[in-house]
Amino acid sequence: MSAKNLDNHNRWRNRTVAFRVSEEENAQIDTAVRLTGLTKQDYITRRLLCKDVVVQGNPRVFKALRNQMTDILDELRRIEAGAGVDDELLDIIEMVAIIMDGMKEDTYGK
Repeated sequence: MSAKNLDNHNRWRNRTVAFRVSEEENAQIDTAVRLTGLTKQDYITRRLLCKDVVVQGNPRVFKALRNQMTDILDELRRIEAGAGVDDELLDIIEMVAIIMDGMKEDTYGK
């Protein structure tokens, strides 16, 4: 086994956990992973173990946020008067808002 299989607590990560998701669920997971800047493995592990997912601002996260906000704006322009907003879009908007709010707190030292 190589050193890359050790976690932060010096434990070997040699077990594989796999499960099936729909295309929509996969897209939602991929979006969350991009917005947090974590690896997919770290994101899913933290979520499954009910640990906090802490977003560390870096250029890749900022780019993902910018691109996601552009996608959200395009989708909102397509929707007339709020009709037809799906739950996945609302979940993504909520996640982006939480991340942006956390970044604001870090910036202003609240």
